[in-house]
Amino acid sequence: QPKSKAAFGSVGRRIPYRILHVINQDGESLGNMHRAEALRLMDEHGLKLVLLRENVEPPVYRLMTGQQIHEEQLKRAEKKKASPKQGMCTKELSFSSAIAKNDLETKTKQIAQWIDKRHHVKVTIRQAK
Repeated sequence: QPKSKAAFGSVGRRIPYRILHVINQDGESLGNMHRAEALRLMDEHGLKLVLLRENVEPPVYRLMTGQQIHEEQLKRAEKKKASPKQGMCTKELSFSSAIAKNDLETKTKQIAQWIDKRHHVKVTIRQAK
């Protein structure tokens, strides 16, 4: 069972599949072809083969330049940074508007500690009767 590719990059010459669906660097489909023919195309044009989708039959590979690979890696890194992290913790704090000064200072310190630990903090203030 081949490991899933965590990083996006050139697969080099090690391709575990015999038949591939190849896309050229302009995004046009070149159809299904044998691994040897794909490697020949890669060498002729001075490009690199990149695995796009391996869970389909046949797996999809794309011919890309080194610059295109680098740009795609940067896009994926930005997208990963923008997406919310798994296990992100949200802390919720609720208190009355009639809270004593010392209690408010204590809760403020607690909120500052949570923010330092990169937790999301939700504060709810209830109106005193």
